[in-house]
Amino acid sequence: MKTRLVPATLAVAILTFGLFAAASAEDLPRRTALDDYIQKPDDSFSWEVVSTEEGDGVKTVVIDMVSQRWLTEAEVNQPEWRHWLTLTIPEQVTSDVGMLYIGGGRNNEGKPRSNEQTDAIAKATGTVVAQLGLVPNQPLIFHNDGVERVEDDLIGYTWDQYLKTGDPKWPARNAMVKSAVRAMDTMTAYMASDDGGNQTVDQFVVAGGSKRGWTTWLTGAVDERVVGIIPIVIDVVNADVSMKHHFSVYGFWAPSVGNYVHHKIMERIDDPMLIELYKLVDPYAYRHRLTMPKLVLNAAGDQFFLPDSSRFYWDDLRGENYLRYVPNGDHGLGKTDAVETIVAFHTLIAHGKKPPQYLWTTDDDGTIRVMTKDKPIEVRLWQASNTEARDFRVETLGREYTSTVIEPNEDGLYIAKAPNPDKGWTAYFIELTYDVGAATPLKLTTQVKVTPDTVPFEGKPSHLPTSVTLVCTAPSQQEAGKIAEEAKTLVKNQKFSANGLASHVQGDRLYLNWIPVGDFEIGAKIITGYLDKQKCKDFAYQLESGPEITLPPVLAD
Repeated sequence: MKTRLVPATLAVAILTFGLFAAASAEDLPRRTALDDYIQKPDDSFSWEVVSTEEGDGVKTVVIDMVSQRWLTEAEVNQPEWRHWLTLTIPEQVTSDVGMLYIGGGRNNEGKPRSNEQTDAIAKATGTVVAQLGLVPNQPLIFHNDGVERVEDDLIGYTWDQYLKTGDPKWPARNAMVKSAVRAMDTMTAYMASDDGGNQTVDQFVVAGGSKRGWTTWLTGAVDERVVGIIPIVIDVVNADVSMKHHFSVYGFWAPSVGNYVHHKIMERIDDPMLIELYKLVDPYAYRHRLTMPKLVLNAAGDQFFLPDSSRFYWDDLRGENYLRYVPNGDHGLGKTDAVETIVAFHTLIAHGKKPPQYLWTTDDDGTIRVMTKDKPIEVRLWQASNTEARDFRVETLGREYTSTVIEPNEDGLYIAKAPNPDKGWTAYFIELTYDVGAATPLKLTTQVKVTPDTVPFEGKPSHLPTSVTLVCTAPSQQEAGKIAEEAKTLVKNQKFSANGLASHVQGDRLYLNWIPVGDFEIGAKIITGYLDKQKCKDFAYQLESGPEITLPPVLAD
């Protein structure tokens, strides 16, 4: 949403309302099948302390917890969900607000060990920090098909089952959220016991990344004990609009969402049943409940989601909302300072302190204006450019974001704008760093703006059967043409299953496209291995809608 506010109006807005978003009068559901599942009694819930260790200022308690039974034995090989729940308890617990971090893992993994990072967070914040593992329980085998499914393959399968049957028991998100709810029950019960020191921990800041970030949103929506949430790298709230934007910008589906392509979710993107699914699992459908303080922590170079995806939900959020896009971070947020932001925000919420109050607007020409009630240590403009495509993924562009310091003007506003590039697109945002009295600084940002705000593949059909394009750089243009012809013999000689192989050469860049038969990853590995032997490099994949090669929009012009 573009707004034009004079400085005085900005000041009044931020002093009067802080970061409270306006509430719309939309008719959002009061109760959903997710609520029914969470509140359904389940006698399988139990927990048992497996080990207790003390040292270096913390006590580490590992609990074996059964959260529920989900589906039947005819539908899944392991209906009972079992988790490791690891509590890190500092010597002095100074808040009744604990942190629950929702994590993943595999069913056959052994008992977790103490974690130095978790120990440090617990001691720095004076709070109980818990790590919940095995969300979802995985691998799982459905309908005795013999396929062990994990992560997005598991979730995509359950989405497909819902689209086919309309039965709301199927989305795996039901069980993932209930796992978190039961973990909070367990934390409270243990801390209230003699072993836990008869202490009260009955409010929670919940955090998690990716699909666990999605679970974080929904846990906050269904449980009033949640007083703060930190959904991490799940920049897909209002999923229907967000994913259509994904395709319209790239012209293909990024390989990171390949499991959903494989389960033909994307081919049914306009299916009314998919909209019904989103009403059950999309945090956007629960935004009227999500009034607690929230730190939305995203990666500016995420391989799943576009950096300007918050435009589809941010203005509709309610309550106190804080945002950070991490520059040069991908979906894993490795080699970044994202953890520091989590620690600082949790410290504030756990001890009843208000995070810094700031507000931004974006003019029609792309100028970002930031007003802040609390004085930051530093303010920076981050920007990155791609001369070929509206694509800022670390895996394709690299860590190209650079920054410059911004000083306030005479009105106390921080104002910046990245110029339109001569060719391609530029993404940019403003970052504010605050000293909030925590062990680490708190970094917050505006939304990401992309200039020019043009969508290169708008209107391109996204629901056609999938083909795969492999892009690589050959040793030379001549070699690229030669390799393209030789690669076709792999299909002719049945080295891998595909319906034909098309090619395109542009300079030393080679594009190979095929319609997969079965699992497209198998064919991709075979042909990638061949190209690697031909000294090709810089491999990238595009999951196409239809049997056509999508070229970068600048090159296509």
